[in-house]
Amino acid sequence: MSAEPLAGFTVGVTASRRREELSALLERKGARVVYAPAIHLVPLADDTELLDATRALLAGPVDDIVVTTGVGFRAWLEAAEGWGLRDDLVKLLSDARVFARGPRARSAVRAAGVTETWSPEHGEPDHWEEVLRHLLEEDLTGRRIAVQVYGEPTPQLTGTLRRAGARVVEIPVYRWARSDDPTPLRRLVGQAVAGTVDAITFTSAPAVAATLAVAADDNLEGLFLGALRTHVLAACAGPVTAAPLEERGVVPISPERARLSALVQLLSAELPARRASRLAVHGHALELRGHAVVLDGQLRPIAPAPMAILRALARRPGHVVSRAELCGVLPSRAVPGGAYGRPQADEHAVEMAVARLRRGLGGGGLVETVVKRGYRLACDPVFTDADGAGKALGG
Repeated sequence: MSAEPLAGFTVGVTASRRREELSALLERKGARVVYAPAIHLVPLADDTELLDATRALLAGPVDDIVVTTGVGFRAWLEAAEGWGLRDDLVKLLSDARVFARGPRARSAVRAAGVTETWSPEHGEPDHWEEVLRHLLEEDLTGRRIAVQVYGEPTPQLTGTLRRAGARVVEIPVYRWARSDDPTPLRRLVGQAVAGTVDAITFTSAPAVAATLAVAADDNLEGLFLGALRTHVLAACAGPVTAAPLEERGVVPISPERARLSALVQLLSAELPARRASRLAVHGHALELRGHAVVLDGQLRPIAPAPMAILRALARRPGHVVSRAELCGVLPSRAVPGGAYGRPQADEHAVEMAVARLRRGLGGGGLVETVVKRGYRLACDPVFTDADGAGKALGG
């Protein structure tokens, strides 16, 4: 098949940081990308929360410091220098035990002239479990432990340390806030509810929270979560990001490694398998995707109204579907006179949509007219999905 794995699918991107990289990776796989930033970074110079946390840390002795990311650690030192606190902070680091989560964090610590106490030899920079296990090998009761947090909280790490008796001070480097302009995100939520987006990617838990908050603001949270449970695939960068959705009954997909490339690779495999449907129609191989079909290996974009007709016909392959029934599946804007967003019966609108569908499919007799009854796909009433299983087609 010549089409890329995500060709014909629409994918929402809620990321702020590295959004261009994620969008480019998705587009190279053929996806149509809808960009809707959910959050933005609070500038360090304006982040009074980070300044207050740094001052609180410097106000007393600290036993252990956990450095979770190299970029976050360097940014913290740069901010401290702007506040005139860098020398005090470096001295505090030198007097404490420093645990670096991975090689990048370790390099940043050493670049500051500080020697780490312990770091995993081959640890991945996206995992802190080894550091936590190392700390828990001793009694932490009463120890004051600072945890440099990057972008979002790490409740599994900080909560476990607190339950072990430690007094934990979180250093929130690069704190997230909701996007200043929620319009694109509101539009994305509406697209998910309407079924015109096939997947949404989330790269942080705050982005999930911000998206759900926007949905709630528009009284769409229930419908949005329902869409994520059924026809819109949620793709999360890792388990921390996925957790808020899982708590609400959504089952997202997450790669084993928290990498954008791994996220896109997983989505490229899962979205066609879950959302594409294949039929044999009049001697042709037809695959339905989000806003397009793949006909004999060639991608053919289909407009919303003709696609709605095609999906309705494909739910009952080989069987006649009446014009009245087909009118009920048309988007309201395709039906003149529709009131309150609900289409009225208009056979002419159906005929126009069928004509456009036939043009989009290139003719070939795939859609047959059954006089005085309706339309049918010219195929046996059984199809095979992406796994090769015969069953009735879903929407």
